[in-house]
Amino acid sequence: MRIENAKKASPAQPQSTVDLPPLELMRSFEAAARRLSFTLAATELHLTQSAVSRQIQQLEASLGVLLFERRHRALVLTEAGGVMQRAVTDSLERLRDATARVRAGSAPRQVAITTTPGFASLWLIPRLARFTGSHPQVDVRVSATLEVLDLERSRVDVAVRLMPVSRGKGPALFEESVVPLCSPALAKSLRKPADLANLTLLTVEYPDHSEAPTIDWEPWLKVMGLHDLRMKSTLRFTQYADAVGAAVAGQGVVIGRLPLLRELMREGRLVAPLGEGAASQRGYFVETSRRAAGNRDALEFAQWLREEAEAAQRA
Repeated sequence: MRIENAKKASPAQPQSTVDLPPLELMRSFEAAARRLSFTLAATELHLTQSAVSRQIQQLEASLGVLLFERRHRALVLTEAGGVMQRAVTDSLERLRDATARVRAGSAPRQVAITTTPGFASLWLIPRLARFTGSHPQVDVRVSATLEVLDLERSRVDVAVRLMPVSRGKGPALFEESVVPLCSPALAKSLRKPADLANLTLLTVEYPDHSEAPTIDWEPWLKVMGLHDLRMKSTLRFTQYADAVGAAVAGQGVVIGRLPLLRELMREGRLVAPLGEGAASQRGYFVETSRRAAGNRDALEFAQWLREEAEAAQRA
C-alpha cells in the first residue's frame, strides 16, 4: 500500500541531492523496528508513544511507502520496512563507531593508577620517568592511599595492591620479604635480635590497627619467634616512606620491605645486620579495571610494571 501525494525523488536526480529524512526519525524507526513496538521504542528513547507514532508516520510520508503493518496489538515490518531497517541499522552503527573514534582521537590520553604510599614513593616514582619518557603524550595520575579503591566507581585503570599471596588478584609483580634495616652507623650496635631491645623502633600506624604499633613488623617477629619484643623507644609514622627516611638518618630500625628498599641497600644507605629477610606471605599484584580494556595506554602501563619488576629481580 502506497501513501498518496507523498513527495518522491526523481530517478534521474543525482544521489547527492536526494533529501534524507531527519536523523531523529531514523532513530525512532530503528528502535521501533528492533522492538516491533512503538511503546517499547518510546520508553527506550524517553519519548511518548504518540510522539514515536507521529515520527514513523512522517518517515513513511517522506518515503512514500508504509514501513509497518499495524495489526491487532502487533507491528510487522513490510518489505520496504525490512530494507530500511537493514540500511538504518548499518548507518547508525557506522556513525556510532566514527563518533567514538573521533572522540578517542581528541580526548586526552590518561592512565589512572592507585597503590600504597610506600610502593608509590619507594618503587614506582623512581622508575616512572622511564614510562613517561617513552609515552610523552600520556598523563599518568597516581593515587597513593591505604584505602582500597573501587576501580570502576573511582575511574581508576590500574591498581597495585599489597595482598596476602593466597588472595592476590591479577598478575603478581613480586612477593615481599621483610628484614630489619638501619643505617650503617647504627648497625654496629645490632649484632643479634636481642640487641633490638636497646634501639628505637620505627613503625607505621595503620588506621585499622591503632592498638598494634608493630603490625608492620609482625611477619618477621613471627618467623624469628620474638612475639614479646620490646624496644627502648618507638617512633610512629603515618607513611612508610617517612619511617624509611628516619632509618636512613640513623634514628632507629625499620622493618624493610623487599624489594621496595633494595636500591637503598645497594647504595649502602641501609643495611641488614641481622641477615636475610623472611617471607611475609604477601605480594604486590597488578589489577586492571574493566574500563582499562579500552585504554591501550593503561594496558601498556600494566605491562611496563611487570617488565620493570622482572628487570629489578634480575638485577
